[in-house]
Amino acid sequence: MIIIGEKLNGSIPSCAKAIAARDAEYIKDIAKKQADAGATYIDVCASVKDNEVETLKWMIELVQEVCDTPICVDSPDAHACVEAMKYCNKPGIINSVSGEGDKMDVVFPVIADTKWDVVALLSDDTGIPQSAADRLRVFDKIMAKAKEYGIAPSRIHIDPLVEMLCTSEDGIAMVVEVITTIRKQYPDIHITGAVSNISFNLPARKMVNQAFCVLAMNAGMDSGVLDPLNRDLMGMIYATEALLGYDDYCMEYIAAYRNNIFGTQPKA
Repeated sequence: MIIIGEKLNGSIPSCAKAIAARDAEYIKDIAKKQADAGATYIDVCASVKDNEVETLKWMIELVQEVCDTPICVDSPDAHACVEAMKYCNKPGIINSVSGEGDKMDVVFPVIADTKWDVVALLSDDTGIPQSAADRLRVFDKIMAKAKEYGIAPSRIHIDPLVEMLCTSEDGIAMVVEVITTIRKQYPDIHITGAVSNISFNLPARKMVNQAFCVLAMNAGMDSGVLDPLNRDLMGMIYATEALLGYDDYCMEYIAAYRNNIFGTQPKA
């Protein structure tokens, strides 16, 4: 499972406060903790109206002071993503493009001949499609555009758009349909999502997030924007990978336990 650490996001009140105060130690501490907890990428999202690229640069440089984990540059502004990626020491992920406006034409030519990955949301100028068929139509447009720029499916993280469970009429059936359909068509593509979105406005959110992760991974999700500091969630992910046959002889599960990623085992 590709773990995209979600904690450095200005939409989180504690992080927003640290960004506003230019609290460098907070940013570095959260970055290092996520890296130590097993994050594959550190998501960096400023969520500020003014000086976004400058703020992203400041955050990215702080993260890179304390860990070598690649950056997931996160902004709804494709131009800001392209500018901020210049400050990364190594290829990471651009988060994100979609079928909206010219986002793909802004990002795809910049990353085409690089080792950068990209998150692609299944939304377009009409908003978030309300059926699996409509989301898959957006998916087809994204893949056609990616092919035009020579971007392999293995570099794309498709976000089927995880929405609040409490407003859903069919649980996650529609998201599962999108995930399974995409996985069948493109075995090498990555399928991601903001895991915590599923539990907004519900009590005991961590339980819902864990259950969603298991079901989504079983459908074919292999990437997620989530909290790597949630040891129960991390344990559930490693256990699910082993149960699905993605972890030969449970070696990764055992190593993660021994490295104190989850469970109660103290570090040796």
